[in-house]
Amino acid sequence: MTSATKPRDEADDAAKVAQQYPVRVTPHIEGLIERLGPDSAVGRQYLPDIRELSTAPDESPDPTGDHPHSPVPGIVHRHGDRVLLKPLHACAVYCRFCFRRDMVGPGKDVLDEAAMDQAIAYIEQNKNIWEVILTGGDPLLLSPRRLGALLDRLEKIEHVQILRIHSRVPVADPQRVTDELSKVMDRKKPLYVIVHINHADEITPEVEAAWDRMRAAGCMLLSQSVLLRGVNDDADVLETLFRKLVVLRVKPYYLHHPDKAEGTAHFRLPISTGQALMNELRRRMSGLCLPSYVLDIPGGYGKVPVGLCHIRTDEQGRTQVSDTAGVWYPYADE
Repeated sequence: MTSATKPRDEADDAAKVAQQYPVRVTPHIEGLIERLGPDSAVGRQYLPDIRELSTAPDESPDPTGDHPHSPVPGIVHRHGDRVLLKPLHACAVYCRFCFRRDMVGPGKDVLDEAAMDQAIAYIEQNKNIWEVILTGGDPLLLSPRRLGALLDRLEKIEHVQILRIHSRVPVADPQRVTDELSKVMDRKKPLYVIVHINHADEITPEVEAAWDRMRAAGCMLLSQSVLLRGVNDDADVLETLFRKLVVLRVKPYYLHHPDKAEGTAHFRLPISTGQALMNELRRRMSGLCLPSYVLDIPGGYGKVPVGLCHIRTDEQGRTQVSDTAGVWYPYADE
């Protein structure tokens, strides 16, 4: 639904939100929203909501603590063996729940040649860096030439063994994943692409074709999703999504508990809700279909699994384990 077709009050609200946070959808997503409706699971992810202008006291412009772990522009080095490299801060679409919403958008910083050289030099000098994760912004907004050149430079660093790209493009703008773009993703070193998808309605023939092109280039595909109130906080919805992904040879990797980014409180729900959903999914589905339910600890302390714990110690110090129905059984832990 474009601003021209919205009721006047909704258009006014959208304009107010756009003054603070970037708003953009691709023709592909706009077509989905027109077909499914603005209140659909797809529409709620992309269309601005006046509630975004309310900031909760515990929300932050940097909820995952990137800034304290950024030794040079474009690099986030929170874990010893891997770094994030953010070559740009633009996206094909701007998700309303984005945890980097204060850092991305039109006019935000892009790594110029000197800053990119500095970032690459940092990776070269740190011999313990085993994996480089391209994120942003969206790395697949880079032209095939620029993406290929960047991957070439990273692949030449001997101690970097794994390359990873996190991207919304294959789902939100699948036509951008051309044969030319896919070709530069065909690497000698393993390249993993983590596609961001939150609902099975986002899987269209165009999306499947984009995944096929990347897979044909040798990329290994995994998915990450965010648990969002009103979008996918339902066991049936998540089951449908994860089963479809596995059938399409995309391994569900992460289910993120939503970060406390400014203006996103209406998407959040208690961790206990996510734990109950994951427990129900474990009861229903093969382990192939189950992502890790994770939380980025606010302040930059890292990502940790927050699923239900199925082990405990009783009052006599004996180990017990529970099944998915919550029944506890003794276990001789020796």
